[in-house]
Amino acid sequence: MANETAKYIHGHHESVLRSHNWRTADNSAAYLLPYLKTDHTILDIGCGPGTITADFAEIASDGHVTGVDYVAEILPRAEAAAKERGLTNTSFEQADVHGLRFDDDTFDIVHAHQVLQHVSDPVQALREMRRVAKPGGLIAVRDSDYAAFTWFPESRGLTDWLDLYETVARAAGGEPDAGRRLKSWALQAGFPESAIEATSSTWTFTDEPDRTWWGSLWADRSLHSDFAKQALDGGHATPAQLQAISEAWTAWGETADAWLMIPHGELLCRA
Repeated sequence: MANETAKYIHGHHESVLRSHNWRTADNSAAYLLPYLKTDHTILDIGCGPGTITADFAEIASDGHVTGVDYVAEILPRAEAAAKERGLTNTSFEQADVHGLRFDDDTFDIVHAHQVLQHVSDPVQALREMRRVAKPGGLIAVRDSDYAAFTWFPESRGLTDWLDLYETVARAAGGEPDAGRRLKSWALQAGFPESAIEATSSTWTFTDEPDRTWWGSLWADRSLHSDFAKQALDGGHATPAQLQAISEAWTAWGETADAWLMIPHGELLCRA
């Protein structure tokens, strides 16, 4: 039986989708791209609004890409994104990664971006991803590692944000520092070390358009997203504290020498 997924702390407020819609295969799955073939069948877990899914479908033009998400309400956006790009080799459905409905040995590629940090049992999730992959297929996962976020200049408000984020994420059942744990989880899921390739990559925001965009979206998320609601409902923060965090993100984004690096752990596991 599938385990219940941990509560997704971001939700799908406009400020969240602003960042999700920015994600592409190039900026979020570059480690996987050399392995994709035109006839591949691909499962994209946690597809959200479907931007990465659609990129995969353009590459696998003679194959098929199935996008799944635990939150069914986001799937129409993913379907619309594929339709707008004229793609006919995609399908979308609701699913829980802890217990996928697909048969064993179904997909050439099983992919999940920023998913394992939000689930209650990432080891079971990886077991399921392995089960539905064809023999010799690839399981590809990428997750950020919040404790390793690095920014300049120093900001008390951003430090408070990080402390609060990790508290809220763990209270919801997730693990915000997932990036550093991916290899450990894969070993626990039964992958031999010889079948695991562990790498890392980063997002960096420092140019004026990039830093103001990132600062403004987190200024909004700190007040209006499900993260803010859960911080308040759980007694982890007050409205005044969230307002201060929001203002800190705005100030950071408006600082000419500001710099932010977001690290990600990556895994390619051979089934």
